Amino acid sequence: MFDWLMNLWVDASGTLYEGAVQPALYEAGLMEWADRVQEWLDFALLGVVQVALVYAVCRPLEALRPVEPVTDHGAIRTDVLYTLLARLGLLPLIAFVLLSSAERAMNGWLADTGFVPPTLETVFPALRDAPLLALALYVVILDFGEYWRHRFQHMFGWWYALHSVHHAQRQMTFWTDDRNHLLDDAIAALWFGALALLIGVPPVQFVLIVMLRQLAESLSHANVRLDYGRVGERLVVSPRFHRIHHGELSAGEHGRNYAVLLPVWDWIFHTADFDRRSYPRTGDPTAPESLATGGWLRQQVVGLQQFGRALRRR
Repeated sequence: MFDWLMNLWVDASGTLYEGAVQPALYEAGLMEWADRVQEWLDFALLGVVQVALVYAVCRPLEALRPVEPVTDHGAIRTDVLYTLLARLGLLPLIAFVLLSSAERAMNGWLADTGFVPPTLETVFPALRDAPLLALALYVVILDFGEYWRHRFQHMFGWWYALHSVHHAQRQMTFWTDDRNHLLDDAIAALWFGALALLIGVPPVQFVLIVMLRQLAESLSHANVRLDYGRVGERLVVSPRFHRIHHGELSAGEHGRNYAVLLPVWDWIFHTADFDRRSYPRTGDPTAPESLATGGWLRQQVVGLQQFGRALRRR
């Protein structure tokens, strides 16, 4: 069912690689890197599609119904830099190097032992003939994992020392989603990727899930006065629901509304706040001022310093 999408993606990536990237590698004498660069190109292309889709959906909404006026354009420009680095450059390269190397090592070890790890489709063979149902199950399981990763980010002091880079933003927009410390992003990528490998998410469905998750998270951070109604608020995370999580009174270990896509996890584990009238001021009053107003490099350095202090206290 998803074959046409995979073929479209492969064709686009192949055309770009053969028309521009491969000749450049040949001229530079770097053809020994050709296979790795071709694989990494898929990360960058996915990032381009993600950024374009998110901008097309979220920017008009922010212009139509903003929660607050924009008063700090510098903070937003810093968040744009975070997004471009995360989606088009640095983070995809780091994730590719870490995950591809780990996957090759793990596959080699599994081949030596003869052990085949179970996946959802081996446990429930009927899912092979129901790709949409399988996709829905993958989304639910991965979202459950993301709820707990997010909650752990607030629960453990050393982890929140990194995550506070994200929460320090007082001028929240859809660009804020990627405002994270590099180490925090690397942990999140490994967490999400490892769970996806564990349950056997097929590559084409993994791409769809990543795009859905990126759009949902960017929209939930948007500066837009929007909720999904009494019922909808309990089905999908809205900008109003997630803004409460970023509110000043919800910083650190006092967090609420941790869900990434499905609020049901907050409902089940008693961390939900469904007050549809609430659009609080955002930011972390306990964070250093440089995390709110500093540039990208300054925020990375201060976040790492906080991380080191938290580890020493522990």
